[in-house]
Amino acid sequence: MPHSYGTRARTRHMFAKKFRQHGPIKLSQYLMAVKVGDYVDIFADPSIHKGMPHKHYHGRTGIVFNVTKSAVGVRVNKPVNGRIIEKRIHVRIEHVRKSKCQKEILARKVSNEAAKKSGEKAVLKRSPKLPKEGYFLQSAGEDGVITTIQPLPFSDLV
Repeated sequence: MPHSYGTRARTRHMFAKKFRQHGPIKLSQYLMAVKVGDYVDIFADPSIHKGMPHKHYHGRTGIVFNVTKSAVGVRVNKPVNGRIIEKRIHVRIEHVRKSKCQKEILARKVSNEAAKKSGEKAVLKRSPKLPKEGYFLQSAGEDGVITTIQPLPFSDLV
């Protein structure tokens, strides 16, 4: 049987609400403060069909370029034939979440500014997590003697 090419084709799990997450949208979603320049995640809410983005943009992160009464304009990068095109789409506020992608960067910026103001020299660069320090393992026996365990030889019981 041939598959369809509709706008919601092959979105059975993508546009399905999670277990015990059904019902009306919380009022805080409508009252979410969004400004131009904010990072937002496009997450389509399947219970509201108005202003729903195309399935390609579901789960993508973009930057707000326009705010209207009930929707936001978002700039999203889309790969097309080996190049990346910046798409500008308008999505209703129900299908948008504040992104947490900048949280770590902003926290590091605050800590770096505090380190600069303290006066002493501090390394502001990020460094990778180092491997664990080596150590010698103490034996668990009472007398400290290591016992070697050998496997029993195979014996046919037939």
